[in-house]
Amino acid sequence: MEKKPDPDAIRLMASDFVIIGGGQAGIPLAHALAQAGKSTVLVERKNLGGSCINFGCTPTKAAIASAKLAFDSKRASEFGLRIPEVQIDFSGVLGQARSISEASRKSLEQGFENVPNLRLIRSHAKLIERDATGIFRIETKSEELLAKEVIINVGSRTFFPRISGLNQPQVIHADNWLDQTDLPEHLVILGSGYIGFEMGQFYRRMGAQVTLLEGGPQVLKNEDADVAENLESYLKAEGISFLKNIQVNEFKYESGGWKIQLKDSVVEGSHVFVATGRKPNTDDLGLEKIGVRVDHKGYVLHDEKLSTNVPGVWVAGDARGGPLFTHTAWDDFRILQSQILGDGSRTLHRIVPYAIFTDPELGRVGITEKQARTQRMDIAVAHFPFSENSKANELRETKGFIKLIADPKHDQLLGAAVVGAHASETVQLYVTLMNANAPYSVIRDAIYIHPTLAEAAQSAVSLLPTSSARKAA
Repeated sequence: MEKKPDPDAIRLMASDFVIIGGGQAGIPLAHALAQAGKSTVLVERKNLGGSCINFGCTPTKAAIASAKLAFDSKRASEFGLRIPEVQIDFSGVLGQARSISEASRKSLEQGFENVPNLRLIRSHAKLIERDATGIFRIETKSEELLAKEVIINVGSRTFFPRISGLNQPQVIHADNWLDQTDLPEHLVILGSGYIGFEMGQFYRRMGAQVTLLEGGPQVLKNEDADVAENLESYLKAEGISFLKNIQVNEFKYESGGWKIQLKDSVVEGSHVFVATGRKPNTDDLGLEKIGVRVDHKGYVLHDEKLSTNVPGVWVAGDARGGPLFTHTAWDDFRILQSQILGDGSRTLHRIVPYAIFTDPELGRVGITEKQARTQRMDIAVAHFPFSENSKANELRETKGFIKLIADPKHDQLLGAAVVGAHASETVQLYVTLMNANAPYSVIRDAIYIHPTLAEAAQSAVSLLPTSSARKAA
C-alpha cells in the first residue's frame, strides 16, 4: 500500500513565499522577505524590472530627453546662441535608450546573486492547486514549486481593441517600440492618452509626421478640458494632427503601408502605434484553479491590504488594476511589506500623483475640477500662468499654467494640475502638502528661493481664499 505524504513534511518542503513576476513591487519585496529570514522564490518569465525598466519609464524618458535636446537646439536663437543643424540619428537615439534600460536590468539581476533565502527562476509560472494543507502548487518549466503564500506581480501588456486588421506583427505599441529600427514617415497613433501624447511628440521631434486618432470629443479624457486643450495646442504647434470623434472600422496593411478606414474617410500612414490602454497578464496564470477572483478585464480583485479572496494570495502592480504607475507598484511593495512583515498600518488609502512627460509636462494630483463639480462640492479654483513666473521667463519656458482645486472652508487643497516645464517636480510640493493634510496656507506663508519654478506653486496658492476661521485667528 502506497504511503500518503505527510502534510507536515510537505510544509517543510514549501517555500514561505513564491512571487510571480519581477516588477517594481516583486523585486524589493523578494529582498525584504529574504532579509527577514523567509524562504522566497521569485519567478520571472522574461526580464526583471517590469514594464518600467524594459520598455516604459526608463527607455521612454531617455528617448524623450534626446528628442527635447534636438527640439531645443532649434530654439538656440532665443538664448542668443547659434547652433549648426542637428542631425537626428533615430537608431542611435533608440540605442542609447536601450543601453540605459539594459544597464538598469543588469543591476537588478546582479542583486540576486548569492542572496540567502532567495532564488530567482526564469520561467513562466502557473498555479496548479491549493492542497488540503493550504499549500500552493506552482508549475514552472523546470520544476514544481510549493509555497505557503503567493504574490501575483505579473504586470500588463498593450490592450488591442477588436478592430479588423489591427492585431498584426507590423503594429508598434508600448511593449515593442524599443525594438524598432526605422523612423516612421507617417505614424498614426490609435489613442490620445498618456502614452499617445508622449510617444506622439517623441516621434514628431524625431522627424516623423504624426496623427493621433481619438474616438471621443476630448484628448486626455481623464483631465479637465482646459488642461487637455492646453497640452493639445502645444503638440499641434509642433505639427501633430488630431482627429477626434472618429470611428475606426478597419486597418489594412498593404504595399508596406497602412490604410485606416474611418466611418466617412480613410487615413493613410507608414506605421501604426496602438496606445489604447493596458491589459493584465493574468489570463494564463491558473488563478481559476485556486479560486482567485478577477473582474471582467482580468484584474485581480483585492481589499485595501492587497489581499485577494483566497487566504495567502496577494496581488501587486498592474495586475491589481487601479492606477497603473511604477510609483504605485513600488508603494504596493511597501503595503505588502507592512502587511506581511510589519504592523499592517499601510494600505491602499493613499494619494496617487502622476505625470505626462510631454514638453511641457503635466503633473497631477488629487481630483479635477470636473470631478468636484460632478460631486457638487463647494470649491475654489485658482489659475496661475507660468508666463508670470521669473524663472520660467529666464528659462524661456513660459508655456502652461498651474490650476488648483481647493476647499476654501477648511483651507485644504483637493487637487492640482501643473502644465509647464518640470511640472512633474513642481507638483510634488502639492503632493507633500496633501499627504500631510496641512492647510494650503503652509505653502502661501513659506519663504521660497528666488528665482525658482516653485515660486509659481506658491503664487497659485496665494490666489486661493483664506477661510473665515483662519482670518479670525
